[in-house]
Amino acid sequence: MSLARFIAAQRTVHHVPHVVACRAVGVSPAWFYKWRRRDGPSGRECRRRLLAGAVAAVFTERKGADGSPRIAERLRRRGRRVSDNTVAQIMREQGLVARPCRRRAGTTRPGRGRWRAADHVRRDFSAPAPDVRWCGDGTEIPTAEGKLFLAAVQDLFSRRVLGFAMDERKGAVLAMRSWRCGRCRWRSRSAVAVWPG
Repeated sequence: MSLARFIAAQRTVHHVPHVVACRAVGVSPAWFYKWRRRDGPSGRECRRRLLAGAVAAVFTERKGADGSPRIAERLRRRGRRVSDNTVAQIMREQGLVARPCRRRAGTTRPGRGRWRAADHVRRDFSAPAPDVRWCGDGTEIPTAEGKLFLAAVQDLFSRRVLGFAMDERKGAVLAMRSWRCGRCRWRSRSAVAVWPG
C-alpha cells in the first residue's frame, strides 16, 4: 500500500483527518491533495506496467529459460532503459521463475573416456530385414528412492524391444543382463549385438 493510500484509509476507517495523518507521517497536506486530484496512474506507474508486460512477454517468448539478467539484456537490445534489479523485482512480483538449465552428459560420443566398445554398425541404424541388426541403450530414471538404471536391446528393423533389465547400478553387468534377457527370444543365425559405450 502506498503512503497516500494509507493516509486516505485513515480517514475512511478511523476518522482521522487528512491533515493530522499527513503531519503524523511527515508529509505535506498539499502533496496528499495533489495525489487525490490526479485522474489516473502516474507516468512512473504507467511505465512500470508497460515494463511488466514486456518482461512477461520476453519470459513467455523464451519459454521460461531466461532469468532477470538475460531478460534485462534482451530488453536493452530492444531499446528499453532497464536494470537487472528492476527486472528481477518485476519477475518476483509476477511469480516468474526461470527453469534451471540442465546440461546433459554426452555419453554416446565416440573417443571419450578410457575404453569404448567397437562400433559394428558404423553409426548406421537402419536394417534391411528383421533380426539382422540390433542395438542397445541405457538410461537413468530418477525415483523417490534413488536412481534406477534401465538397459534395453532393440531390433533396428522393427524397433521392437527384445530384452531389458533394471538395476540400481549401471555398467557392463546390466548391459549383459538385458542382452541375455532378449537373446532367448532371438532365433536368427546372422545377428549383430551392439552396445555403444
